[in-house]
Order: sequence, then structure tokens, then C-alpha cells
Amino acid sequence: MSGYRLEPVAAVGGELKVPGDKSISHRALMLGGIAAGTTAISGFLESADCRSTLEALRALGVRIDRSGEREVVVHGAGAGELAAASGLRASSAPLDMGNAGTAMRLFMGLLAGQRFDSTLVGDESLMRRPMERVAAPLRLMGAHIDTEGGRPPVRIGGGHALVGIDYTLPMASAQVKSALLLAGLYANGTTRVTEPAPTRDHTELMLRAFGVEVERRGSTVAVQGGQRLRGTEVRVPGDISSAAFFIVAGCLGAAHGLTVRGVGVNPTRTGLLDMLRLMGADITVTPVASDGPELIADIRVRAAPLRGVVLPPDLVPLAIDELPVFFIAAASARGETVVTGAAELRVKESDRLAAMAEGLQGLGVRCELLPDGIRIQGGTMGGGHIHSHGDHRVAMAFAVASIRCQGAIVIDDVANVGTSFPGFPAAARTIGLKLQD
Repeated sequence: MSGYRLEPVAAVGGELKVPGDKSISHRALMLGGIAAGTTAISGFLESADCRSTLEALRALGVRIDRSGEREVVVHGAGAGELAAASGLRASSAPLDMGNAGTAMRLFMGLLAGQRFDSTLVGDESLMRRPMERVAAPLRLMGAHIDTEGGRPPVRIGGGHALVGIDYTLPMASAQVKSALLLAGLYANGTTRVTEPAPTRDHTELMLRAFGVEVERRGSTVAVQGGQRLRGTEVRVPGDISSAAFFIVAGCLGAAHGLTVRGVGVNPTRTGLLDMLRLMGADITVTPVASDGPELIADIRVRAAPLRGVVLPPDLVPLAIDELPVFFIAAASARGETVVTGAAELRVKESDRLAAMAEGLQGLGVRCELLPDGIRIQGGTMGGGHIHSHGDHRVAMAFAVASIRCQGAIVIDDVANVGTSFPGFPAAARTIGLKLQD
């Protein structure tokens, strides 16, 4: 298993750009695949997860060309009214999602209304992740979906008419919401999804960019079935979930400032910035002109004393992927930090709550694992050996911890960092981290 070794550093700083947003890259490929005409994607994230989506669409008959390292051209298979035909064709083999939970859940919605059968599989980690929270509401729409004990493989029976439903999410989830909206494109009538708390709205914004009418009333979003998508241009901003590691690094050690350029700052994704500001962080967000629906900005951070906080629960869904590195900030703060309402972290690539608690305790941090969160007593961190449990965000979070550690950190099983942030070691070294891989 590959690993990282990091020595303590006195300071970090400088500026960098992070790879394209993973959530947006997935969605741009999928919507481009079922649209009529050509979709040009710039800033595409060349990661293992996004390649899984790209190859799955090719297996479904979509022609996709690469015109540059981060440039993708999708020749949409859309034809006629979507409720009648999308132009996709059956794959000759199961569709392999690799480690991409987002891809699997969104494809469940996309394929539920097709005329052919499909099977979705993934790597060892993904095959353990829960899929019933997507499958159950899709069945209410008329989809025929089977799982094995609620987990992959996911088998989708084709040729079944879907009907629009009104569905209230039992817990905030952009993936479930997005899957239902995608299925709703193929359903008779209107599909409405009500959220208990705001979640990332990339699907709604992108559907509109592809010409779909999306209605938003309060916490409810709705689409009418049978709408056609038209190919368009999509500019993918830098991924704030990737920028998060350097934002926290700047908070801990950038006395002279650290800037991450061209980051997507969709308001449903900036919870981490609000969390860090509550702790006393010095963060400046400077908007950058953009011709697309997503907001883009340069984010500059300077080191500042951080204090522990009781995190407002309404911020948690807006930073669910960024919580592991937020826990590193909490471990470096003065006083106690308490996070609750984060049970979603238990069903990610690993049980991230348990993995982070284990790692922090291994570095000498006092913390208590809660059923849906964690209690962290800030202070000093020593060196040690971190088991990442094959989770990319856990591995990268503890790389940032090296800024405040008194000894070297060794992080094992880091291969999955490439699923979301190819080139992370080089980027980390750019700002001054002493990382050997």
C-alpha cells in the first residue's frame, strides 16, 4: 500500500489552483450524455471517479472526445422526447463505478427510466456503501431496482414507466435529490423533492443550463417529465472540497498568506468558510468574473488564532465533505469543538467519524466519538502513524495536520487520493508541506 510521510514545517504560503470540481464534472458528463447536440466541458476533473463516469457513458453509447488535458467534448445521445427515448443503449457489461459513490447514485436515477436493463458495480469500498436510500424512492416512481442487502451490485430493470412523485428526504442528501430529479426527466408528471436542510444545488443549476425548467419553491425543487436537454458549454471551477485542505493549512500556518485561485463558491458549498470564521479564521473571498451559473472566487487565508466552537447543525450539510479537515482545525484550536448532525460521515468511503477520531487520538488529541459527530479538545499534536482506511479525505486531512505536529506523520493506504485530487502531493509541496510519497 502506498503512503505519505510528512515532517513538521514552520510555515506554509504562496498560491495555487486546485483541480476541477468533482460534483460538477460528474453532472456535466451525465447531462451532456443525454442532451441533444454537443457539450464542451472545460476544467474537467481528470480523476479516477470522473473517469468512471466517462467510461460508463461510453459503454452506454455516448461518444466522448478529449480535446485537451482538462477539456472534454460530449456528443449527446439525446433524441426525441426524453420520456420516450434518450438515445442511450444497453451496456454489454456491468457499469463499473470504481470508488465513485456520487456516480453510482446519480446513474441509478438516470438509468431507472431507460428501456434496457443495467447493473452497477464498484470497487471493494463502494460495494459496502448503502444504496437503498436512493433505490427506495425510485421504486415509488415505478422503477424496478434490486440491491443485495441494500448495497451494490445495483440491478435496474428497464422498460418500466415512471411517474412523478412528491418526496420529502428523510435526511439532507444532494445525491438522493439529484437521482430523483434525473429520474423525473423520464417520468410522467412532475417530480418534487423537499429537503430538510439545504444541500448543494449543482444539479438544478446545470439542468437549467441545459435548457430544463426547474422550479424552486422554498425547500422544494421540481421538474416536469419529458423535457429535452440541449448541449451547452460548461466551465468547471476549482473544487472547494479540494481547496479546503489548503484553506485550513493557511489558517494554521500561513503567516504571510496563502491564496487558492479560481474556486467554486456556490453558497451550498461554502459551509467550511463559515465554520472557520466562527473559530476566528482570517479569510478573504474575492469574486472572479464567470459566464456560467456557478460562482467563482479567489480565496486568501492568513494564519490566525483559532478557538473551539459548538458547530451550528445547519452548517453541517453545507460542508459534509470538508469536515475531516475541519476536525484538524479543531484539534489545533484553543478550547473544545463539538460537531453533531454528521451521521452521514459514517457511510462515506470509510466511517469518517471513526477514522478521524482514531487518527487524532493516535496523535495525542483528546476527542470523543459521538453517534452523529465528535467532540475535540484542541491542543498540541505529536507525530504518529495514521491509518487512512483507504479514504482520500482522511489521508489529505492528516497531511494538513503535519503543520501543527511535533513529530513526523506517516499516512498509509493513500492510493484513493487520486479519486478526487490527482496531483495532491505536488500541490502540498508547492505551499511548503514536507511530503514524501
